[in-house]
Amino acid sequence: MTATENGAQAGTETGAGAGAGAEAGAQRSGRLISGPGMVVVWLYGVMSVGAVSRSIYQIATEFDRAPLAYSLSAVAAVVYAFITYTLVRGGETARRAALVCCAAELAGVLIVGTWTLIEPSAFPDATVWSQYGYGYIFIPVLLPLTGIWWLRKGLAREAQAQAQARAQV
Repeated sequence: MTATENGAQAGTETGAGAGAGAEAGAQRSGRLISGPGMVVVWLYGVMSVGAVSRSIYQIATEFDRAPLAYSLSAVAAVVYAFITYTLVRGGETARRAALVCCAAELAGVLIVGTWTLIEPSAFPDATVWSQYGYGYIFIPVLLPLTGIWWLRKGLAREAQAQAQARAQV
């Protein structure tokens, strides 16, 4: 029996079942990788592996050719990895951190994507975010939008669950 089950069982035995049930419900709703969220986590994981691999190879073999592009690919890799970690970790703090990072990622994709179109000579080689992720089937611009949508939807569900829990007490 897990600690949560022990707590819920103890709460039921002492007459505090409603509070223990609300606590267990809050723990379940804090999970970020259920349902469609699993696809978001999977895509972030794939992008993490791809961006990390690409940036390590480029920095190790040809950094002097396009230092800005390769550095930005490394930044993208770190952002993807952090968002993946926070989504897997779950909880309210992780949800907020992932939301902020998805917004920052979207800003980065829009800034770098626009920059690569306006001043292509600044990028002798592409980054993950070049032309809004054209080389990655536009996943780099669609993924943060999807992540933000998923995380905000989860915040709304969390607020609704907390309101219902308070109403039951």
